[in-house]
Amino acid sequence: MVPRMPTWASYIATTTGPMFTPEQCKLIIQAGHQQKSEQAKVGGGKGGKEDTKKRITTISWIPFKQLPQMYKVIENQLSIVNLNHMMFDGVRITEQAQFTEYPKGGFYDWHMDLNPFGVTGEHPIRKISMTCLLSDPSEFTGGNLAFEDNKIAGVTLKQGQAVFFASFMRHRVEPVKKGIRRSLVMWFGGPPFK
Repeated sequence: MVPRMPTWASYIATTTGPMFTPEQCKLIIQAGHQQKSEQAKVGGGKGGKEDTKKRITTISWIPFKQLPQMYKVIENQLSIVNLNHMMFDGVRITEQAQFTEYPKGGFYDWHMDLNPFGVTGEHPIRKISMTCLLSDPSEFTGGNLAFEDNKIAGVTLKQGQAVFFASFMRHRVEPVKKGIRRSLVMWFGGPPFK
């Protein structure tokens, strides 16, 4: 019997329910607001350039010590997702969580989170990405997370729910039409793919 090759859909896993309650989402939003915010940059990590044709959003970074329980919940969910869906070697939390706010007109055009040529410096190669919706969906319209493979529909999340996906998948955040979309983004790294 020939082994079945994984499909793109097998590299996307949405949590069955919210990881965080509405109250916990508010605490994460507050933690994000307590950190220095900046206009998001494109390419090269924190040293990238601002490109309003590719991305319009503000970001801040939540230190590990600020919300250790949040990181523990995410780490547990990452273990489950990787074991049941991705099966990537050596995946672990390697970077702080990014708090994002997409205002009306905010978006992030097609991109991958993985540097296909490897990552130099302090972080291992990104293998799995996560987006957790912190806003109540009634607070904004638009801003859907979409994947380039046209067989995969956009992902609709509830408040506190997350989607994990392979970092090499091209995806985007569509323009927000009304309100503010707040989310928590993380990347999980490990040794190079084999």
